[in-house]
Amino acid sequence: MDALTRVLELASVQGALDVRCYLAGGFSLDHEDALPGEAPFHLVLAGAARLELPGHATVHMVAGDLVVLPQGTRHRIHDGGPRSAAVEPLLDARGPLDIKRNTLGPADLDLLCGRFTFAPDAARLLLSALPEVMHVKLADDHGLGALEAIVGIFREEVTRLEPGAMSVVTALTRALFVFALRAHLRQGGLPPSLLSLMGDPRLANAVLAMLRDPAREWTVAMLAAEAAMSRATFARHFEAKGKVPPHEVLTLLRMHLAGDLLRRGELTAGAVADRVGYKSESAFGKTFTRVMGTTPARFRRDNQPA
Repeated sequence: MDALTRVLELASVQGALDVRCYLAGGFSLDHEDALPGEAPFHLVLAGAARLELPGHATVHMVAGDLVVLPQGTRHRIHDGGPRSAAVEPLLDARGPLDIKRNTLGPADLDLLCGRFTFAPDAARLLLSALPEVMHVKLADDHGLGALEAIVGIFREEVTRLEPGAMSVVTALTRALFVFALRAHLRQGGLPPSLLSLMGDPRLANAVLAMLRDPAREWTVAMLAAEAAMSRATFARHFEAKGKVPPHEVLTLLRMHLAGDLLRRGELTAGAVADRVGYKSESAFGKTFTRVMGTTPARFRRDNQPA
């Protein structure tokens, strides 16, 4: 397992498809601020639209475009005409997937709208490093053939809605978030963060080593060896990409790994502490509270399955 996959697991990233929109002529869809721990997304299956949000340039979306809003910022999707000319869509909630349409004829826009959800403690792992808008052109990143295959599967599953269709769609939806992250990691535009570390293949090896063996007393020299770099070069690159020294990243990963174990509810707090490298349950509890903002006991209670 690679470092990004493991971090996505720790952040409990899930995908959900909410509605499919068939829109023609004048249309305007307003989206309010999302709930904490949710990031809305839009995938254009066919047609074109514009997305606007406060303080940002208009995003022009065409077929194959994926737009993710990691901070859940309110936004509007429209056809480019005046709001007064928009025809209010009707909602059909009778099937497994809600449908919004303002036409019974051919649609100018075929749009899938959904959201990614995260564990409440995922901000420092993922969300804090992401921009308000992630605009990904899947055709550019995966080639036209791959795009047509991805969009084709989505369109077929949500149109036919055969048994198990929503399970397939949910799995594909989570993959969309990975595509968006990959695109931004390749572009190198992210601020120094854990995500930036994972965008560097050599530094990602060091992060993966910490994830695999969090109880080990990692030194800079040991991590540099995992990255196949000299100690000085590793320390310099790690600081530039991560903004914090390796021992702080190790602590962050240890506490999120501990949170994952606490959520499962199979181990005592003392056993969890030992798993992530703390011989003293008291020291573990203090560090966990500082990093995660709550005690291990309360974290366990608050994250039990409903």
